[in-house]
Amino acid sequence: MATKRASALGQTLLYTGLALWLLLAALPVLWTAVISLRSFGDAFSAPLKWIAPLTLDNYRGLWVERGFHRNLLNTLLVTVSTVGISLTVGCLAGYALSRYRGSLGFWLLIIALVFRALPHSTLLPSFHALFDALGVRNELFTLVFVLVAINQPFTIWMLRSFFVGIPQELDEAAMVDGCTRLQAFRRVIIPVMWPGVVTTGLFSFLLAYNDFMLSSALTNADKMTMPAAIAGAITAESDALLMQGVAGAVSITIPLIVLVAIFQKQIVSGLTQGAVKG
Repeated sequence: MATKRASALGQTLLYTGLALWLLLAALPVLWTAVISLRSFGDAFSAPLKWIAPLTLDNYRGLWVERGFHRNLLNTLLVTVSTVGISLTVGCLAGYALSRYRGSLGFWLLIIALVFRALPHSTLLPSFHALFDALGVRNELFTLVFVLVAINQPFTIWMLRSFFVGIPQELDEAAMVDGCTRLQAFRRVIIPVMWPGVVTTGLFSFLLAYNDFMLSSALTNADKMTMPAAIAGAITAESDALLMQGVAGAVSITIPLIVLVAIFQKQIVSGLTQGAVKG
């Protein structure tokens, strides 16, 4: 009886702690969404107004007057390109390194890890000077190139950990049945580790989607992604621009919530698979 009471008390404390954590984590996001629908005076009034008139003027000014949809298109092009290239190269390289038994593979992974560990601020001057010399700065494909270069070591390491967990006998069985190495990889191995691909793709997406420093340094206003585009509005002295920046912060958060909700099963499966087999 005492054991059951202790177990029930432990579960109660656990659920209470999770509820408090969820409340603390969600409260800033929810409050930002609320004040984005208010005027500046109601949003930052003292004392705080819990109930105030709602308005869509902040979103109208952001999307219609400032043309924030252009920044949305830039973000989509950059993120989709970065994720596509990173996953393609990462899957091929991770699979090859997981099956390679020589010492060269180890040193390639170490070099990739060292490059990934370098702060972005140390790499930015080199990329900046290179693109200026080539006359291709303020182009979206240069931003994609930099994001892929920075993100690729991470995707290779993460995907390799998933591939290592897949028995090599599975490849051999597929090739015995008549598949080439590439066919075995595409038809047998990738479907088995698809949750790992989705999980890695999500992290790649977050890197490109949330990037501020590279986008603001390598592109001008008309080519910036959404996080870089709203940064100036959030720090502006104008009340209208500040409220548009708050609306922009909510606008760039919504796609992330939708994405995680859609792929939540694959993400959980991929993280569990990596934790068990990696």
